[in-house]
Amino acid sequence: MALPQSIPNGARIVVRVIEGVDPSDGRTKFRDYVGHVLSWDGRTLELSRDAAANGSRPRQHVMIDADTIATLKPVPERPHVRP
Repeated sequence: MALPQSIPNGARIVVRVIEGVDPSDGRTKFRDYVGHVLSWDGRTLELSRDAAANGSRPRQHVMIDADTIATLKPVPERPHVRP
């Protein structure tokens, strides 16, 4: 996939990352990250990963190497839930 030259800071995106090949079944495994772009220099994506909607994972700061990115695309903001 051709990655963009620039991604606006603050943009909410989903990034699919190639994790490798599972030795038990030979299939490529992926992991998805949804969050807001902190920076992108064409080689490394710095992302503030959203917390899981069910509360099982807190917000995370992640660095993603461009060589591992399979796809990325913009996604809309989550609706705000009233407590």
